[in-house]
Amino acid sequence: MQAAKPQSASASPQSFPAPDSPGAYDTMTDPLSRDSAHVTRRILVFFALVAALVACCALTWQIAWQRGIDELRLNAAARVDRTTNTLKSTLDRYEYLPYLLSRHPVVQNALDHPDDANVERANRYLEDLNARAHATVTYLIRANGISVAASNWNATDSFVGVDYNFRPYFIDAMKGGVGRFFGIGTISTEPGYYISQPVYREGTKEIIGVAVVKLNLEWLQGADASEPLIVTDDHGVIFLSSVPAWKYHTVRPLPQNIEASVYATRQYAQQAITPLPMTIVKTLEGGAQIVRVGGGGGRDGRNAPAFLATHRSIGEPDWQLITMAALDPVESAAQNAVIVTALVFVSLCLLAFYWRMRRARVREMIRSREMLQTAYAELNQRVAERTADLSEANAQLTKEVNERTRAEQDLRAAHDELIQASKLAALGQMAAGITHELNQPLAALRSFSDNTRVLIDRGDQAAARENLEAIASLTERMGNITNQLKLFVTKARPKNARADVARALRQVFSMLRPRMKNVVIDIAPELAEGRAPVFVRCEDLRLEQVFINLIGNAIDAVASCDKPRIVIELNAHADTIELVVRDNGPGIPVDALPKLFEPFFTTKEMGQGLGLGLAISSAIARDYGGTLVARNREAPIVADGPEGGTQADADHSHGAEFVLTLRRA
Repeated sequence: MQAAKPQSASASPQSFPAPDSPGAYDTMTDPLSRDSAHVTRRILVFFALVAALVACCALTWQIAWQRGIDELRLNAAARVDRTTNTLKSTLDRYEYLPYLLSRHPVVQNALDHPDDANVERANRYLEDLNARAHATVTYLIRANGISVAASNWNATDSFVGVDYNFRPYFIDAMKGGVGRFFGIGTISTEPGYYISQPVYREGTKEIIGVAVVKLNLEWLQGADASEPLIVTDDHGVIFLSSVPAWKYHTVRPLPQNIEASVYATRQYAQQAITPLPMTIVKTLEGGAQIVRVGGGGGRDGRNAPAFLATHRSIGEPDWQLITMAALDPVESAAQNAVIVTALVFVSLCLLAFYWRMRRARVREMIRSREMLQTAYAELNQRVAERTADLSEANAQLTKEVNERTRAEQDLRAAHDELIQASKLAALGQMAAGITHELNQPLAALRSFSDNTRVLIDRGDQAAARENLEAIASLTERMGNITNQLKLFVTKARPKNARADVARALRQVFSMLRPRMKNVVIDIAPELAEGRAPVFVRCEDLRLEQVFINLIGNAIDAVASCDKPRIVIELNAHADTIELVVRDNGPGIPVDALPKLFEPFFTTKEMGQGLGLGLAISSAIARDYGGTLVARNREAPIVADGPEGGTQADADHSHGAEFVLTLRRA
């Protein structure tokens, strides 16, 4: 490729004024001054926008807050008026009931002559009257303060026989006035409103007793439970509240004499009268107040919930009804309004910034277009110069492609020859494998044949027949072995078969019996004859093939030991069966462990093995979802000593063990 040509002479270098020229100072210092002024202007604009944003948010908060408070005041005033009228109408409806009761002859007779007959008639009359008037309890008190008749005369908490001398409503009625009193009942322990009237002896001004009607006003607490509601008595004690925790607190501190009087009359059943933790934040026009109720965790309860408290006086009795409207909706509405205002303000600022940036961008685009036209002319010249270079490079690349195509064809031919050589090697491995696997059955066939001739000469026909059946089984096994080797080579998919482990071991022992003459073999009790069969996922012949390889290798390993010993263990798990074949031979060399299951790898001498047994066994285990692991033991196999004790093998090796894991069937 040719080197890039130098830049055209038309692109002259940029010229700068000389340092001593008049314009040099202005050219070098003016950009700095302009940048500094531009940054200062941006900072001032930023702070001005922030100040404007704060002012807009503050004004929005004030307007939204005032509007929310006004609306809340209107709703609270309507609610307190409605609730006050409801309570007043209820009290007025029962105001005259004690007076009418005091004029009835049955009541006067019961108080003037409290014998059993008059008292019983009075109880029946009060019971019927109380049920029709829907009052809580109606009862009569004699001048001595003892109740003689009541509408609940037959109840467990009857008022009959109770002393009411200490009650203010009794004292007021005995003075000739109307008694009005709210308190907790000393017998029923239920709060109620008591209205009493004096009962005069017929035709005289002598007071012989008091007629009392008790009303339950607890319904008022749940009449409008959307917001807190409280009712206070003339001392400021809260005796009705939709918030149970506020009951029997005061909205203002009680003088000591008033507190003693409340305690003496047992008005609130000796409840601890404590001030309600209420802080007045602000008093609005019309008497409404912004208050905070509760500890709140901050100074002066600033973190406590805020309410708009609206007061209404009931009149007679001298009670005050207070509704508490939560300020959370007002604060939320004000916050939302501030957020919307801030978003609108920021959006307008961003829109103005975008419009200004767009104008700057348009100017930049015009200037860029002019520069692009100049650059385009220079680019055309450079393209013409590069085209020649690319043409030469293309020719060189075409030549290299042709050479690589020829090399690829040569490589493909060599690859085909290598595949053919691999096929020939595979045929050799298959032949060697068949030879290895058929050696043991052939040896067993010869042994059975020799034994059969001896048995025939002896005339033992039954034993000879058993040997002939074994020979037939071995010939069938030899055919199956060739099929199994074919499956091993082609990776055939295993069948869903099962095999009895104990039966497979017995078949293997019958074939390997000539090689096991001097070897002590310990078999797990679970595999002893007569025990329940243990089934695994494997074909019978393939499982026997694995056992032949493992036990045969163990026999070869212990051939040089003084006390050859092989242990076969069985470890049963929930889903798998572990079969361990362990010997006390010299063990497996450490460098041979990684290659132990590779085809044609063997540690035996030349002519004693081809190295296919373990490879085939490992492949069989994998085909049925199992594993075959080989390792050296860390502790020696302990054999029974001659005197009933135990002793280790005489040699110092610990032997090898093979662990075959198969799925349970």
